[in-house]
Amino acid sequence: MFHKFNINLLIHFRAKFHKSWRLLQKLWWGLRILLISWLVITSIALVFASLQPVDGFFVLGGSIRREIHVAQLAKQSPYIPILISRGSQDPCIWLIFQREGADLQQVNLENCANSTFDNFYYGTPILQSWGVHKVKLITSSTHTFRAKLMAQIILGCHRIWVESEVVKEKGVPANHEYWYKTILDIIRSLGWAVLSQFIYPQCPHITKLIDIDMSVWEQKGFHCERQGGLKR
Repeated sequence: MFHKFNINLLIHFRAKFHKSWRLLQKLWWGLRILLISWLVITSIALVFASLQPVDGFFVLGGSIRREIHVAQLAKQSPYIPILISRGSQDPCIWLIFQREGADLQQVNLENCANSTFDNFYYGTPILQSWGVHKVKLITSSTHTFRAKLMAQIILGCHRIWVESEVVKEKGVPANHEYWYKTILDIIRSLGWAVLSQFIYPQCPHITKLIDIDMSVWEQKGFHCERQGGLKR
């Protein structure tokens, strides 16, 4: 009697196991189909975006020459929005745009980022909110390889095509590149590419360049990079 009970119990558990296993297999196939569909749709969207004109400038902080460069671009394309992520001090950027005779209206300064990963962490939701589909990523030659890889992963998964532009530097910019740093940032970027589909970080320190009050900064005092050639 006890032996028969054990056999029945074993048959019951085997049946439940097979049922659960079939359910897991269906879920796995469902997830695979969803992932493949998402990849196909995203790839198609990126192809179309690559054929469109640039509709956003994204400047990664690290050298004042990047802000000089984007100010010159702004004169040629005054209607394209500009996001400068953790660049020079706000009044320095204001002075650059004034000197270049570029429009300040479309320029936004994000001052939350403390790393290249943070540039994309905080910058991606802003670019999305602007409806950007093709961004010009502006940085220095020593920083381009890692920054562009991260941009293609994080921005690409949000269907934003990335086109990079290298700024010529005088001296050595603030970004130092190491192979382990690149690997770690790529791994983080792949993880964030998934999580950022559900999480939308907001930077509380975003300033429109046109709203900069220079009289306040003059009282507080500020320092600009010497190679910017700014006179106060």
